[in-house]
Amino acid sequence: MKKIFVQFFVALALSLFVTTTVSASESVGTTSHTYGEKTAHESKMVSTMIVDFLKTTGIVALTHPKVPEGLSKEEKSLYIFHHTWGRVIMFGISFLLFWLAIAKGFEPLLLLPIAFGGLLANIPIAGIAGEHGFLGVIYEAGLANELFPIIIFMGVGAMTDFAPLLSNPKTALLGGAAQFGIFGTLVGAVALSQYTDIFDFTLQQSSAISIIGGADGPTSIFIATKLAPELLGAIAVASYSYMAMVPIIQPPIMKALTNEKERRIKMSTTRYVSRMEKLVFPIVVLMLAVLILPDSTPLIGAFMFGNFLKESGVVERLSDTLQNALINITTIFLGLGVGSKLEADKFLVPDTLGILLLGIVAFSVGTAAGVLMAKLMNLFPGSKINPLIGSAGVSAVPMAARVSNKVGMEYDRTNMLLMHAMGPNVAGVIGSAVAAGVLISIFR
Repeated sequence: MKKIFVQFFVALALSLFVTTTVSASESVGTTSHTYGEKTAHESKMVSTMIVDFLKTTGIVALTHPKVPEGLSKEEKSLYIFHHTWGRVIMFGISFLLFWLAIAKGFEPLLLLPIAFGGLLANIPIAGIAGEHGFLGVIYEAGLANELFPIIIFMGVGAMTDFAPLLSNPKTALLGGAAQFGIFGTLVGAVALSQYTDIFDFTLQQSSAISIIGGADGPTSIFIATKLAPELLGAIAVASYSYMAMVPIIQPPIMKALTNEKERRIKMSTTRYVSRMEKLVFPIVVLMLAVLILPDSTPLIGAFMFGNFLKESGVVERLSDTLQNALINITTIFLGLGVGSKLEADKFLVPDTLGILLLGIVAFSVGTAAGVLMAKLMNLFPGSKINPLIGSAGVSAVPMAARVSNKVGMEYDRTNMLLMHAMGPNVAGVIGSAVAAGVLISIFR
């Protein structure tokens, strides 16, 4: 069998050599017309053709990248690292995200497209993430102009029920308190840049990083695109990763800040919310945003538009499209577009580590602030609030609410907190959009 394979490849090589030589000899001194221009054909040896082909392979591109002229010695070394081992490392990071999404179930709807986009973006020579590559086209079509995050907000709005919030309006304070993680992290990012030599975040970059504390992926992408597009990949990966790890990060914080008696608090049944209330609420919220903070209206407007279509009850087809087909299609393009920013030279920098560290601090502080606000509210007269639902003030809908319910049921199987937790959860979505508007207005 081995002898047959050797004979086959020898015969194939000889036939290629003969064909190439004959065709080249026939074309020497002749010309052909291509769109009216004369083009001379040059003969090539098979060995030359093989060498030329090898130069176009990914193996050669990864081991011997073409270094641009005019770079300093340090810049040359960094360029070679990013385009050799850097790409290999990014392949590994993409595979890690695949594992987290598939094996662990961490936000697979977003992590899978993001990871695959990162894998494609680091393929050498092809230029898939470049200006004319399809990832680059996707980024310019829907991320550079903030279109995809806004469409996602429409879909989320169409899937949101404000009844738990309207039936117990004071839970909105929990959603507001959870936004403390955003502004606290903004101060932390600025301090980290000012007092260390490792990180050098500008105020705009710090603002974009801090929004991770809201645990709202579309909002993080929206503000990063506006204030720090160079950090988009790291911010998006951090935001969605921490959203996915809500069941891991939040319970220890919730248990550390509450005692068993507080975890067993049963909340009263929520009142009935009329259809008119549900119709009026999105309009009122939008008009308040228009009058007080117009910079937040792209997100809040899209969110309330989706919800208004759902609550109107007369455009089921539009509401269904927003909740299913449109949001699913946009999610695919959003993930691939974000993945285009996971190129090694953009991701494998010290700033990425700072973003990951600040992100988990922001998320943890936001969770703690919601729980502590609930404990503070219980000091005043009135019906008691289970502090566990305070952790749902972050915008990870509905995962954070489910975690609050799960932890509560660990101590009392009859204590259903899910609908109560949805109040601060949807309030957190509005709060993160408002926080984004505040940060954007600073740089207006």
